[in-house]
Amino acid sequence: MRHLVFGKRLSRDTASRKALLANLANSLIEEGRVTTTLAKAKFARPFVEKLVTYIKSNKLYKKRELAAFLTKKAFRRLLLDITPKLNDRTSGYTRIIKLGPRRGDSAPMARIEFLNWEKSKASQTTPSKKKNGRRVKNLKINTKNKEGNKDEK
Repeated sequence: MRHLVFGKRLSRDTASRKALLANLANSLIEEGRVTTTLAKAKFARPFVEKLVTYIKSNKLYKKRELAAFLTKKAFRRLLLDITPKLNDRTSGYTRIIKLGPRRGDSAPMARIEFLNWEKSKASQTTPSKKKNGRRVKNLKINTKNKEGNKDEK
């Protein structure tokens, strides 16, 4: 029985678990979404939602505590980009989307992302077409009129 046992351990000691949580939170805030195992996504979700709720109160001492914990890039993104978009919500800032099993060890994978996450310009570009399993760069096709070529003869 699990009496007086709280939380997930994820087969790590306390320091490694805290470092994992900090790194997942920083990556999620900086990138907007993270693909990881389902257990890690479920482990990081309440922590990240508490960070967003914490910074929404707009108190200076709370901002300083978060600035000490997060990286500069993650702190600025959370303060300036993410929090204003989620201001109308009281909770539920993230979603977990289950993906298929990982190829190597069949671990269940998931993507954790913010609800109002917008794709960056780099990810909005269309990927190049695949041909025979290999990527082929988009080539410019010569669009000369065939009739014009016949007149030159």
